[in-house]
Amino acid sequence: MNRIEEVLVALRRVIRATDLHSKFLAKTCGLTAPQILLLQTIRDKNEVTIGKLANEVSLSQATVTTILDRLEKRNLVYRERSAQDKRKVHAHLTDDALEVLKNAPIPLQEHFTRQFSDLQEWEQTMIIAALQRVAHMMDAQHIDASPVLDVGTIDRLTPSIEKTGAYPESAKESE
Repeated sequence: MNRIEEVLVALRRVIRATDLHSKFLAKTCGLTAPQILLLQTIRDKNEVTIGKLANEVSLSQATVTTILDRLEKRNLVYRERSAQDKRKVHAHLTDDALEVLKNAPIPLQEHFTRQFSDLQEWEQTMIIAALQRVAHMMDAQHIDASPVLDVGTIDRLTPSIEKTGAYPESAKESE
């Protein structure tokens, strides 16, 4: 196997592991990894605005709002305008959400985090640099991403795809 094939196989394994974990989350608790992350963040931060929530999970406010809409439909969160500043809206958990979080499986990234933390600093730096380079090579540096391992829907095409109309094979599979 040549080096290009080795890289592609490794990338495919990462994508597949993430996909399998996403399916496991959906089956066991009916939520996606970003949904669980938002619920956990709301729980941990207590009263939090949508903007702060977006910053905490490294997603755009629009993405967080969309996820909150879905969670609200499932009676897991509710939003309330601030009594002190009417411009601010706070997200709150329902009792159902607290129950879901008690039984939610450990996110995939926690397992990764433990192993990554055990590496020496130089190894961590090399992994970060290599992954950032791979993201750049795949023209993915501008994609909105949170620090959660999940296979999400394609909300926005990368700039080069928008310009050329060319889709990578992986995008065609998910359509």
